[in-house]
Amino acid sequence: MIRRLIVSYVALVGVALAAFTVPVAFTLTSQLRGDTEESVLREATTMALLLGDGDAPAREALARMAGAYADETPGTVEVAAADGRSAMPPLPLTARPHDAAFGDALERGRTTVDWGSRFVWGPELVITVPAYARGEVTGGAEGDDDGGAAESGDGDGDGDREGETGAAGEAAGVAGEAAGVAGEAASWTVEAEDADDGGQVLGSAGPADRIVGAVRVRYATADLTDRLWRIWGFRAVLAVGVLAVAAGLGAIVARLLTKPLRQLNDMASRFGDGDLTARSPVTGPQETRTLARTLNQGAERLDTLVASQRIFVADASHQLRTPLTALRLSLDNIADGVDDAFVREDVEQATAEVVRMSRLVSGLLVLARAEAKVSAPEPLALRELVEERLKVWRPAADERGVTIVLTGDADDRARVLAGAGNLDQVLDNVLSNALEVSPDRGTITVRVETGGPEEAVLEVLDQGPGMSAAEQARAFDRFWRGQGLTGRSGSGLGLAIVRQLVTDDGGTVTLRDAPGGGLCVRIGLRTVGDGARWISPRPAAPRSGG
Repeated sequence: MIRRLIVSYVALVGVALAAFTVPVAFTLTSQLRGDTEESVLREATTMALLLGDGDAPAREALARMAGAYADETPGTVEVAAADGRSAMPPLPLTARPHDAAFGDALERGRTTVDWGSRFVWGPELVITVPAYARGEVTGGAEGDDDGGAAESGDGDGDGDREGETGAAGEAAGVAGEAAGVAGEAASWTVEAEDADDGGQVLGSAGPADRIVGAVRVRYATADLTDRLWRIWGFRAVLAVGVLAVAAGLGAIVARLLTKPLRQLNDMASRFGDGDLTARSPVTGPQETRTLARTLNQGAERLDTLVASQRIFVADASHQLRTPLTALRLSLDNIADGVDDAFVREDVEQATAEVVRMSRLVSGLLVLARAEAKVSAPEPLALRELVEERLKVWRPAADERGVTIVLTGDADDRARVLAGAGNLDQVLDNVLSNALEVSPDRGTITVRVETGGPEEAVLEVLDQGPGMSAAEQARAFDRFWRGQGLTGRSGSGLGLAIVRQLVTDDGGTVTLRDAPGGGLCVRIGLRTVGDGARWISPRPAAPRSGG
């Protein structure tokens, strides 16, 4: 859930960031292109005005201006005469005077702008401007530039020299202006028509205008491309940084928002493991506080009910065992004082029934405790616990000549999860049943193995008569008794208790035929990792549910 919240938050920030930065970046790109086009067009128009003056000082000023422009900017200047074939000294003739742009400028008086590509721009910007005879106005020249250029050709020789000096100064100013093309405001206003290859046709000459030549400026766009990459790159880096910060903040916010849910989950996990005292803090928004209070109230009621059941089991244990014990003692006293064989036999039968009743009560109490007992499983050393229980049961087996053998590949490091005392009762019931059905001088095999990375297997194999498939299916039912060597015996609760205790600890128990005859009880138990707490098993007295 935290991951989804973070992804949603970052996606929302990304959409908002893209909606803001992408249009801004496109706007800046369009502005950069427009400012550059306007600046280069103005400079080309100024050179065309100098070319249109026709006198030597204006031509020399144009030459110096073109040289300064080439030195200070990434652009070059080309000039062609009105016939398209002749040069206009001191400027050299263009290498391609017969292309379409020069033709439009010389024949139709059109100013063309060619960016070389319809997508952003090509390697260079090419602007071709027609030059009109002195005193004639072009469709795209600014009033200030026109007036300055016309004024440079008026007057006598002194006026010419002043015009030459002014043109040279203007050339330096234009060169400086070209170095900062992106920062100037647009002032060239003309009507545009679509042209091929991303070009535009600007302005048009009237029928009375006389064209004396054309000026072309080739402006390399490498610097513009670098600036374009800086515009987009800066915003891309900024976007990545903002998204990273958003992801960090999203993680913090998501953890704060989901903290009440994680507390509820921890409480539910502890409750499921048997800790009925687990409660969840009532924190967070109104919905989670309401849910926490509801769960806490339910847990409180359940804890009270389980406590009441435990009290009842303890009281029933005391109230039932005490009269049965007293009755057995009375029967034993009667048997000691009776010489009649028939009476003694009746007393012994009554004593056997009392013993069976005691075992039945004990089994019911054990089963009731197992069903009412909800305790968290703890890590136990499986092999050590099995060895302790076998030490307790071997004397009873030796009386009948039965051998109990411990095998398996599980070592002392194998630990399983089991409630306190549960595994002891499981082993006692299974060993009791195995010893009851085993023939004299038989063998009971206890096998402890590792069943997988998360399971340990405990198997108890006897050499008794075994069970049919139908009997194995009913063996875990309460009060169902199997056929032992001496007939039906026991309370019929032993395997029911085993299944209850094993499943409470998250394990499994199954029955199957043992190799060579007999029955195999297979118990699968959950294992724990190396970091779990180690608890040494404690020996307990043999106990059997029948």
